[in-house]
Amino acid sequence: MALNDPQWGKRRGDGPPDLDEIWGRFNKKLSGLLGGKRGTGAPQDGGGSGPGFSGGAGLLAGLVALVWVASGFYIVDAGQKGVVTRFGRFVEATDPGPRWHLPYPVEAAEVVNVSGVRTVEVGYRNDVRSKVPKESLMLTDDENIVDLQFAVQYVLKDPMEYLFNNRSPDDAVRQTAEAAIREIVGKSKMDFVLYEGREQIAIDARKLMQEILDRYKTGISISQVTMQNAQPPEQVQAAFADAVKANQDRERQKNEGEAYANDVVPKARGTAARLMQEAEGYRQRIIATSEGEASRFSEVLVEYKKAPGVTRDRLYIDAMQQVLSSSSKVIVDQKAGSNMLFLPLDKILQMSANGPPPEVAGKVAPAIEPPAAPVVVPPASAEAGGTRSRDAFRSREREVR
Repeated sequence: MALNDPQWGKRRGDGPPDLDEIWGRFNKKLSGLLGGKRGTGAPQDGGGSGPGFSGGAGLLAGLVALVWVASGFYIVDAGQKGVVTRFGRFVEATDPGPRWHLPYPVEAAEVVNVSGVRTVEVGYRNDVRSKVPKESLMLTDDENIVDLQFAVQYVLKDPMEYLFNNRSPDDAVRQTAEAAIREIVGKSKMDFVLYEGREQIAIDARKLMQEILDRYKTGISISQVTMQNAQPPEQVQAAFADAVKANQDRERQKNEGEAYANDVVPKARGTAARLMQEAEGYRQRIIATSEGEASRFSEVLVEYKKAPGVTRDRLYIDAMQQVLSSSSKVIVDQKAGSNMLFLPLDKILQMSANGPPPEVAGKVAPAIEPPAAPVVVPPASAEAGGTRSRDAFRSREREVR
């Protein structure tokens, strides 16, 4: 009722209108708007029980019921699962698409993302420099303290277990990861944790964490464990750096020694093998030579028995030829009582033994052949002849060169 209503204050004296009257008039207007029949007279006491009021209430109830039924529709996107509960008890898990359930308070639906990767950080928050010492400091098997920060990534494999068996999934994963890492680090040496064993520790931790989570039926699947940082505590990092440097120097020297050994040992073995082969060849040659000499001696002995004098002279000549061929000599004829000298055949023979160069072999060969008969220099012109013979020999040496 508006304040400018002309009927305001005209009933029951000058006082305010009756509330029942106001309610009855409101029902009439509502019935008129909704297509109902308008009453002909003034409403009686308790005017809310007229036919207009019953029709409007029914329509209103229908609208409320329609809205209540429509509230049961929901959509499950790709990569999600819908979990429907009836009075708090699990009923079904729905696949992606438009779905409907009995509206509240009979049933409720919760959509869970099962494809998204979730991350839990242990030992730090958001940044490795924001450390949480209570989580990161761990004791190794050799009673040393290490500072570890790592991240755990997981997905959901069972929405029902995830919703109904976990009060705080992230905290459960964090506590499980910390317990698994502490168990593995407690069984490992410090050097293994800081250096060569980081990847192995991550693999073992993932396996152990999955076993623990499956035992508690959390519906969580660990996809990856990433080691962000592994180092000694800040208080001993300087001393630890010195120890690491000393270990690196030791490894470097060890590698250099191994490289030197790998270079020297094969050469020594090759030299030893070569010497063994040469010694074996020398042995075979000496044996063969000795056998040949023995065979030749046996043949010579047979011939010696046939003609001792001839054989003896032949052996003497061969021995003298072998001895004199390796020595410098000058032959002087003393029987004629003169100082006649033969040409220096030893040098000529030495040049012949060395051989001329291939390109002048054909030209020089006739010049270095020994003469058929020795050239005798007369005593009267010994000095002049000696000069001419030396000049001729020098010219021959120049021709040979």
